[in-house]
Amino acid sequence: MIVSKGIGYLRFLQWSWMQILLLLIGFSGIATLYYFNFISIKIPWLPISVIGTAVAFFVGFKNNQAYDRMWEARKIWGGIINNSRTWGMQVDGYISDTFNDTINNNELHSIKKRLIYRHLAWLYSHRKQLLVPTSWEHASQGGTTAKVAISYQEKFGTGLVKDEVSKIEMKNFIPPQELKELEKAKNKATQLINAQSRDLRELRKLAVVEDFRHIELMETLQQFYELQGKNERIKKTPFPRQYASASRLFVGVFVLLLPFSMIPELMSLGNTGLWLSVPVTTLIAFVYLMMEFTADYTENPFQGMANDIPMLSLCRTIEIDLRQMLNEENLPEVISAKDDILM
Repeated sequence: MIVSKGIGYLRFLQWSWMQILLLLIGFSGIATLYYFNFISIKIPWLPISVIGTAVAFFVGFKNNQAYDRMWEARKIWGGIINNSRTWGMQVDGYISDTFNDTINNNELHSIKKRLIYRHLAWLYSHRKQLLVPTSWEHASQGGTTAKVAISYQEKFGTGLVKDEVSKIEMKNFIPPQELKELEKAKNKATQLINAQSRDLRELRKLAVVEDFRHIELMETLQQFYELQGKNERIKKTPFPRQYASASRLFVGVFVLLLPFSMIPELMSLGNTGLWLSVPVTTLIAFVYLMMEFTADYTENPFQGMANDIPMLSLCRTIEIDLRQMLNEENLPEVISAKDDILM
């Protein structure tokens, strides 16, 4: 997630220099053909403007829907934060010796720590699973698209926090035997929540929690399942490909036709128009391409790039809050933005 007030010109050029260069080279070639009279075709401006207007509406729709996916993902993670704090509060308040006076404070603290640490394991497992690329994401496309996506991830995404991620190990949150069993699971996050449920069932038998409190704790676990499922729905359901593909095709058609109308029109104005034809045409085409690319890179909010939901930062915030509820002092550092990007 970009956290600066705006995107600077240098950063913007870092992300789009290739498109600008290709447009300049292509349109310069077409302008040269017109200048030496190798071609004389001139498409009237009216049909081009009609196509441009239609494309703008279509790409605008795609941007709106892509933003909705991103914003929904952020609201889901907001729910995870709120319910995680509720979980910590419930564990701290409900796990007690009220109904079992044979249990001592050290045992109670151990139980609380186990339940909270397993929840932290769920958070980081869920994040890790959401970052696994799907077949329609950029990193899975192969060729130049994949290389560019992986480069963006490394320079402006998850690569910025790989040192922090390397310190997160499941063995720090769950016991060795449980970790061994967890390795067999295909969906580790799901099994961690289920392990919480089994643990609560045993605590109910030991009268560490009574019926009403057990029900409330189980309802909180149910909320985690619902939030996890919502994130998985966004991750595993692609933006409708008919809209994504049509938008890309329409923008491509517009950019292809544009120079055959704009360049001869400007060149007819004389020397000034000759020099302006290439940069003006490039600017118009670039605006449309950037609208398309903005939507294209926003529609998948869990692909490890700069515009992603800052899941690591949110997980770390929850970890700090819950470990403070256990009165721990040796807490991890808050994840800070790097190069104005928070992951």
